[in-house]
Formats: sequence, structure tokens, C-alpha cells
Amino acid sequence: MTATHSLHTEQLSLAYGDRTVVDHLDLTIPTGKITTIVGANACGKSTLLRAMSRLMAPSSGQVVLDGKDLHRLPTKEVARTLGLLPQSPIAPEGIAVADLVGRGRHPHQKVFARWSAEDEAAVLAALEATDTVALADRAVDELSGGQRQRVWIAMALAQQTDLLFLDEPTTFLDVSHQVEVLDLLTDLNRERGTTIVMVLHDLNLAARYADHLIAVAAGRLHAAGDPVNVLTEATVRDVFGLESQIMVDPTSGKPMMLPIGRHHARASDTAPVS
Repeated sequence: MTATHSLHTEQLSLAYGDRTVVDHLDLTIPTGKITTIVGANACGKSTLLRAMSRLMAPSSGQVVLDGKDLHRLPTKEVARTLGLLPQSPIAPEGIAVADLVGRGRHPHQKVFARWSAEDEAAVLAALEATDTVALADRAVDELSGGQRQRVWIAMALAQQTDLLFLDEPTTFLDVSHQVEVLDLLTDLNRERGTTIVMVLHDLNLAARYADHLIAVAAGRLHAAGDPVNVLTEATVRDVFGLESQIMVDPTSGKPMMLPIGRHHARASDTAPVS
């Protein structure tokens, strides 16, 4: 099991120049759970994730890790606690899968220290967990999109952090690989207790896999909590500007959103009045 860490934001604001993207946001990430952040395009989801993983400094407010300002902690200490898989990671040209996954061990290595048996075991465990052992000697740029995504997740696993952030880890994957990646992250959460925070576009996958769902609108927290309470017709309308119908997912028991759209209005809404 992983160590227990607390993470929350206090009046967090983030900006690109004069444009505020996240505005005085307070939220708490539940420890040992899977949290999914959803919202419309350009609402601040990925920017929020970057700030919580210390890739972006706040314009005001702070991110608090274990009671301390995240942006004031030593870089290597943060890297041993918190890992990030960005939306479109770029691998060095020609690098082999095993070498890329091995880079996840850098935060654990001391200056001039040799590659250790512990490093080797961590890389092997990450390759096994992501079913990429057979790819170890292949160049990353030769792999399919689904294979590459599993390799990047393997690198994040090799880092062995207690908190793992992923920015749209299912983007550009077909539906079978999307489910495969999300199942893998669920295994990691259940078996190691890793706190996982990810941004997803697909509301139904977000609700199905999340213990805690966060809906962001225009850089502010609109709703947070159990998916049953967050994924509602009102939330979809307010956050996405979309009329919908919420049903129970027969597979997971979680809420499932059916978009309506102008050409598929409910019969009760279009039936003639007698």
C-alpha cells in the first residue's frame, strides 16, 4: 500500500498573462481514491492539473500537499510523491521502451548512483502491470497509439508515486484501449492505494471509473462529490450547455448521460397537445 498524502487547493487562481483560467478555486482530492475532472473545453481542467502537479505556478492562492505549499517543496521530494502523465507526451527519437520506462526511476536515484536492483524490479513490475514486457526492446516511435499510452503509464508506474495525475489518458485511443487503460488505473488504485486524479472528456467513462467527480465551469468549481450527485441533468446543462437524460448504467450502477440534441428531443417534449 502507498503512503497517505493529503492534497487540496486554497483560493487557487491560475492565469496565462492577463487571462485568468482558474479563479479562486477550493477543492480537496480524496486520498486513496480515483478522482476525475470534467468540464467543457477551455474551462481550466488541464491547467488545474498542471498546477496541482507543480508544472504551473499560481497567480494567487496555493496548492497544499501534506500541509505545505506544493510550490515551495524541493523538486525531487515532489517527484517521489507525485507523478504526471501529460496529454501528449513526447519521447526522444529512437528511445527503447525499457529505457523510457526506466526514466521514471530518476527521482529515486542519488547523484552518481548506479542503476540498482530496486530500479530494475520497479521497471519490470511496471512493464508487467501494463502488459508491455514484450515491447521492452522496441522503439517507442514504432508502437501503436494504444501501445505507446501503456508504455507512458508504465513509466509513471515505475516512478512509484503515491499520487498520479493523468491529463486525458484515453485521448486518441479506440474504445477498447480506453477501457483497457482505465481498468489498468483502477487496478493500480485498488492494489496499491494510489491516489489517481485524471481529466477525461467522456462523461460516462468519467462517472463509471471515478469515486469522486469534479465538474469545472469557467475556471470555477461547479460541483464535486459522488458521481451520482454530480452527474445530473442540471450539471450537464450548466457545465456543457447540453440537454440530456441521466440513466443508471446497467453495468456499473453509476449514472450514465444520454445527450439529447436538437434532432432527438424527448417524445414528451414534442408530442402535440390535445
